[in-house]
Amino acid sequence: MDWRNYITVDQNVCHGQACLKGTRVMASVVLDNLAAGLTPDEIVKSYPSVTREAIRATIAYADRRTR
Repeated sequence: MDWRNYITVDQNVCHGQACLKGTRVMASVVLDNLAAGLTPDEIVKSYPSVTREAIRATIAYADRRTR
């Protein structure tokens, strides 16, 4: 999976923070929810515009950013 297909950075959206493409859901919000113990299904329920694939891409994005 190429996270770049799911994550975008646009200075005009969410102050340039990394977001899931086509949404205003920041990658950090997804990661915060995962860190708090929510499952991907719970995140999708809370944010219907977010897909399970986008959640996996967010994890891959975070992995890449920490290397």
